[in-house]
Amino acid sequence: MKFCSVCGQSVELTIPAGDNRPRHCCAHCGTIHYQNPRMVIGTIPVWGDRVLLCRRAIEPRYGFWTLPAGFMENGETTAEGAARETMEEAGARIELGDAFSMVDVPQAEQVHLFFRATMLDDRLDPGPESLEVRLFTEESIPWDSIAFGTVTRTLRWFFEDRSAGEFRMHTGEVRYRPRD
Repeated sequence: MKFCSVCGQSVELTIPAGDNRPRHCCAHCGTIHYQNPRMVIGTIPVWGDRVLLCRRAIEPRYGFWTLPAGFMENGETTAEGAARETMEEAGARIELGDAFSMVDVPQAEQVHLFFRATMLDDRLDPGPESLEVRLFTEESIPWDSIAFGTVTRTLRWFFEDRSAGEFRMHTGEVRYRPRD
């Protein structure tokens, strides 16, 4: 951030009085610009014994597989965002279940939240952010082509819980070294 969105003057990265971390601050109008993590919301849509995955038509990770997910929008709940992203990316109609996993991604300034979901039918219609959408059995998941660590971790937890016959909420974090 270079300029204040309130008055247009230059901002500087400094620790405001009473705070403990650097923030973009405007010396002209006094506005402190807080930047907080973004929520990525998605689902684990299931049809029978298969899970729905989307092959990405956008960067990052173009051509890799992921669960339907994306950034939460202002004015919507996490549940609404998860259902919207599933419809936008896969054209899948779902019945939303419980929250299943929440994974912190500090380096990307994100929190990823996935809900379990049951597909209402097997009709799929890839949106503009998906090259294709497909249903996979656990054995046919393209593990080497999964786009994100949060998705790999969520899928592994899902299959472990399904095998055990009991689903629970999972939390964790994915840390990575930024690419040079």
